Amino acid sequence: MNKASRTGASGTGCTRVHSKIIGLVYDLRDDYLAQGFTEEQAAEFDSPRTINAIERTLQSFGYATERIGNGLALASQLAAGKRWDMVFNIAEGVYGRSREAQVPCLLEMYGIPYTFSDPLVCALTLDKAMTKRVIASAGLYTPRFAVVTSLGDLEGIDLEFPLFAKPLAEGTGKGVDKDSRIDSPAALRKVCARLLEQFSESVLVEEYLPGREFTTAVLGTGRDARVVGTMEFSIRPNAPAQDYSYEVKEACDDWVDYFPMPKGDLRDQVEALALGAYRVLECRDTGRIDIRLDAKGRPAFIEINPLPGLNPGHSDLPMIATQEGMSYEDLIRSIIESAFARQESAPCRTGKQAS
Repeated sequence: MNKASRTGASGTGCTRVHSKIIGLVYDLRDDYLAQGFTEEQAAEFDSPRTINAIERTLQSFGYATERIGNGLALASQLAAGKRWDMVFNIAEGVYGRSREAQVPCLLEMYGIPYTFSDPLVCALTLDKAMTKRVIASAGLYTPRFAVVTSLGDLEGIDLEFPLFAKPLAEGTGKGVDKDSRIDSPAALRKVCARLLEQFSESVLVEEYLPGREFTTAVLGTGRDARVVGTMEFSIRPNAPAQDYSYEVKEACDDWVDYFPMPKGDLRDQVEALALGAYRVLECRDTGRIDIRLDAKGRPAFIEINPLPGLNPGHSDLPMIATQEGMSYEDLIRSIIESAFARQESAPCRTGKQAS
């Protein structure tokens, strides 16, 4: 365990007094590459730089930290009786459309508080179609869509071309390339066939949004949730795709220009949609919402990330914080303080030792 000076009692209303130890749960990209995963399969996982930055920042606040590792390591240590006062969870999980909910489920089972959204939210938001159904039911604007589980489903699609197709439950632009924007039924069949085979999961097909694209950062929980800022980006003409694909994201320094979205009425609309989606989906502590304009210039919800990347020099959330004058340290402080505030308002719970 890495040592740091420890703070005093937590304000949970419990009589027990202890120093605060924060466990770190994460999926390290290098570990999975060593196991034979491809670069794309491991794209959502974190680098040592991210783990080091989070740990160093938490230690600078006076917390003791302990690196737990991935979800399997967490399960093993929980079963052995290990406990922490808080878990800083950025683990994406490996298998299944509910993989982001696996670590939160384990921690809730043992009564251990953790950062970011709960299992329901993590499972819901990884499924892009389920998320859009909730968003639409709340009266928030998102493009019309269909879910393709087999090529036979294409016959029933009643959407206007151009369309956009991507895997139902992937992140980091996986499955998105220059062919993802679709102009004909033949092209739709070809792309869906490839995605169904490559990812072994359903495909989300939605009406294409041709306008400017933004990503908005939100901090806090419930009524205390607030917009940090919005970043706009444009893809350079020489990029391998003109949409935010996996290949473009991985080499974003070469092919993408990022800049603060200009203030004004349009930004107000974008941020109102983002905050509304964040609250409707009941995200916690922080999240990042992707929004794009339709052909009429209306902001439309694309998707939300309740476990946004925290690489200090590469991830969108820290980039937005930086453009708004918020340091990386203040970003991490806001996240951990939000998580502890939720713990203080919850009933007193102490995880039992394994028998």
